[in-house]
Amino acid sequence: MFRNRKKRIKEKLLSEFGTLKDDSFNFNYIESYFRKKDHSTTFHTLSDKTCNDLDFDELFMFIDRTNSKIGQQYLYNKLRNIPVDSSENLRQEKFLTEFTQNSEFRVEVQTKLSKLNDRDVYYIASLFQDEILKPPKWYFVVPLLSFASVMSFIMLFFNPVFLFVLLGLSIINIVIHFWNKKNLYYYFGSIPQLSKLNSVAQELFKNDMLKEINPDLMKSTSVLNKVSSKMSFFNLEVEIQNDQRILFWLMLELVKIVFLIEPLFLFSTLRRIDKRRTEIEDVFLFVGEIDAIVSIASLRKGLNIFCIPKINDGQKRLFAQEVYHPLIENCVKNNLTVNEKSILLTGSNMSGKTSFIRTIGVNVITGLTLNTCFAKEFSTPRLRIFSAIRISDDLMNDKSYYFEEVISIKEMIDKSNDGIFNLFLLDEIFKGTNTVERISAGKAVLSSLNRNNNIVFVSTHDIELADLLKDEFDLYHFSEIVSHKTVDFDYKLKEGKLKNRNAIRILQINDYPESIITEAIEISEELDKINQYSPGLNSINDLN
Repeated sequence: MFRNRKKRIKEKLLSEFGTLKDDSFNFNYIESYFRKKDHSTTFHTLSDKTCNDLDFDELFMFIDRTNSKIGQQYLYNKLRNIPVDSSENLRQEKFLTEFTQNSEFRVEVQTKLSKLNDRDVYYIASLFQDEILKPPKWYFVVPLLSFASVMSFIMLFFNPVFLFVLLGLSIINIVIHFWNKKNLYYYFGSIPQLSKLNSVAQELFKNDMLKEINPDLMKSTSVLNKVSSKMSFFNLEVEIQNDQRILFWLMLELVKIVFLIEPLFLFSTLRRIDKRRTEIEDVFLFVGEIDAIVSIASLRKGLNIFCIPKINDGQKRLFAQEVYHPLIENCVKNNLTVNEKSILLTGSNMSGKTSFIRTIGVNVITGLTLNTCFAKEFSTPRLRIFSAIRISDDLMNDKSYYFEEVISIKEMIDKSNDGIFNLFLLDEIFKGTNTVERISAGKAVLSSLNRNNNIVFVSTHDIELADLLKDEFDLYHFSEIVSHKTVDFDYKLKEGKLKNRNAIRILQINDYPESIITEAIEISEELDKINQYSPGLNSINDLN
């Protein structure tokens, strides 16, 4: 029976390697470790706004192939923090190769990791990140009452009158026992799982190759072994409840009430845990890193095209060959070279501008964090990433779309002058205001953002803006083919600004009234005539 079950697990792990995870995702639990972790030593931490702009949760669900909740939390944190250098990514490549080529070794590791897949495992991080519960000031009476109860029980065999003493103490102890229940349940998930984590870590550490991840891990696991005697009490509680051994549970509960065993064990264990935060985190990181590496190996296995990026630190250059967005089915691949300039994209709605901007952002993130890009070839400097793509009115705080956009772009301007390489991603800059001021402010802001070590990707419908920035930005466009009754997009990136204008034609093939079409064409021709004599912003002013 056991052998057949082990065989089924192995076959399942082998068949699922390289495929999407069939699981639900609770991001409140997944991101809890990230939210509480100190990120001051990282190169850059992705903001919630940038994550929202780049559909980060959906990206994570695609990338995540972890086997444990700890690995899932570790991977999420890894993907949101761009490291200061590539040393860890380069070190992990050896493990990635081994996990990919040696299926027996990988399945053995995955089997061990899967022991940490219960939901309660999410709470382990709280043991070294959260403040440990401290006993109240009156807690000193608990050991006294416990000692008095023990002595009364012993004396009961010599003098029956101590039965009344024991009953009196038990009444007080019942109140304390059930007061402590809420404290006990708070740690009822995390402490038993900590014991399991330590056991899994020790099993993994037996492999000589995995020892390289943290050669000193045994110092931490040995320390936690000394705490395990206390933690075993919580394991017993879980086992009793799971097996529903009601009678035994009732007897044990009575003993715990009379002698105040639960509060004594709980606060004694918490004191030990509080002194071992570093060791717990060491074990957490060891297991988390191994699981994250397995996940990246599975991700790469499932991709038709991927590459290890070249990180060209100190150069304002970005190169992408056959780059694509992993979340877009049958995504059209594109090539791009950025060399000392930034990129301005023109094109109609739905032609692919915003998706391409997101494609670049996603590949920079995964390249710098996971050493994996969705492209045939990709190179980038180490960049901080800021975005203004998905902006909406904040009605609750009475902030307009334009005001929200102003705040986002002001942050970019502040970051653009500190000498660090940045990637700024913008979609339709200042589209919340009038045409003249949009183009004027847009040109000034984009010229400012493009200075120093910054790379800007921006989309716009304003051809005038493209004309004003042609010396500072490389111009590209996406276009569509409008036939008699259809609009077809090829999603191919093309050099230069968009020259064909099909907006009125699209209205026409969608059966807009002829009077509207005629008036629109007349106004368009009038604008073109004005622009021949007063190019750029003057055409707009003259029409007004």
